Amino acid sequence: MRKIILAAALASIAFSATAQNHASPIGKWKTLDDETGKAMTITEVYEAKNGTLAAKITENLGLPATCTGCSGQYKNKPFVGIVTLWNLKANKDGTWGGGNGYKPSDDRNFNAKSVKLVDGGNKLEVKGCVAFFCKTATWVRAH
Repeated sequence: MRKIILAAALASIAFSATAQNHASPIGKWKTLDDETGKAMTITEVYEAKNGTLAAKITENLGLPATCTGCSGQYKNKPFVGIVTLWNLKANKDGTWGGGNGYKPSDDRNFNAKSVKLVDGGNKLEVKGCVAFFCKTATWVRAH
């Protein structure tokens, strides 16, 4: 009986260690088209080597295979692997910000003003600004 209890306890610890932490944006997210709401990519938010948060596209959900509209380092490259957020720093209020972003569908760089979890950690609001014009995109946690 002790072995069964021990095995159950170890299994629950292992499961909880692999479960996503809904208090953190680290994990995989579906990005949505601004106009249609259709999922475009799976983007993974991760901790970068410098301790900030970053995000890159890990799965293409229906975009063209390559980013023909991109300029610079991503011109004619696959969407998978494009870094879309970087240098996000934790704020005291539980959000992240002060970083940079790139929206490949518009070939636009922006200031990542804030990234915050909403809906119990199931959605991520990404607010980006170019000059003083800001827009918020909502990403949905990919399960």
